[in-house]
Amino acid sequence: MTAVADVAATVPERQYTHHEGRGATPHRSNPVVIHREIANLDVREDMNVIEYGTGSGYSGALLAEIVGNGGHVTSLDIDAYLARWAGLIHQERGLHNIRCHVADGTAGFPKPAPYDRMVSWCTPPFLPKAWVDQVVDGGLIVAPLPIAPVPNMTVVAKIRVVGGEPVVEEVFTGGYIEATTSPKDNLDLPGRWVDWENRVPSPSWISVAWRDHDDHWNTGAHTALDLLTKDAHTEPYAGPEIDWPSWRTFAAAQADPNLTMAGLRPDLWAIGHSTPATAAVLQQDGTVLAGRADSPSLTILRNWLTAWEDAGRPAPETYSSTLTRTSEGWNLRLTQ
Repeated sequence: MTAVADVAATVPERQYTHHEGRGATPHRSNPVVIHREIANLDVREDMNVIEYGTGSGYSGALLAEIVGNGGHVTSLDIDAYLARWAGLIHQERGLHNIRCHVADGTAGFPKPAPYDRMVSWCTPPFLPKAWVDQVVDGGLIVAPLPIAPVPNMTVVAKIRVVGGEPVVEEVFTGGYIEATTSPKDNLDLPGRWVDWENRVPSPSWISVAWRDHDDHWNTGAHTALDLLTKDAHTEPYAGPEIDWPSWRTFAAAQADPNLTMAGLRPDLWAIGHSTPATAAVLQQDGTVLAGRADSPSLTILRNWLTAWEDAGRPAPETYSSTLTRTSEGWNLRLTQ
């Protein structure tokens, strides 16, 4: 296999991310994590590869260079603007073994399947059956997957397809933008599982894992968000600075049906517990918020945090992974 670093040295990243004809694209990932995912994908010459999420086109260019003239790369994006510009830049650079298409990647892409390798730069709601069906036996998938039914709780999974079944080989810290059925314009709001959103007097949102038990008007989610944004009880977290990837994974691994994710301030996420009448969360900045000082949700949140500290703030890579089959694919869940 050609080393990713060697190929990266030949691909002009800025030509893709800041093309003079298109300008900078916000739909791009850190090149460090792009290199990591491609290295874990174990791409080799002459392979047939597909990527979901064209973005700037940089990742597709790396893949095209690795597979060489005897291989082929298929790149999909729901945003026609991104797909067309990436295709143009590939053409400018003389890359003829990659094609960009406008499509919803969560449905797979039958032609030219089957694929030796598959990588996703966006997060589907679960591992789609179509993806597994379109990978050769022994092939690899590297993709971000949710580990709980709320936004922003993800890991990147390396999955081997064996006998038509997916097997998780490793998981890594990380995640990417949610896969959506139309281009995503508001990058501050999750693309999936937002149960109530306020836009005035300032933007805020909440996602509750118990949404199926809420009423038709989302009264419970609305109430829980109000408890956190209107005269909420606040207190600083007594422990050290929050290790967010570790805390996020630990909270998801509790598999608690009252798990809650919220965005109470721009670019500042919060994780905790809620019910239709109580709510408590820990923000990334170490602030604890609750509907009141004696909130039952606050007691549960404190217990989670104590258990997390007692466990030594485990890294996502230390958890056991389980893929559970559904009618449409597989859900990934982590346990200690």
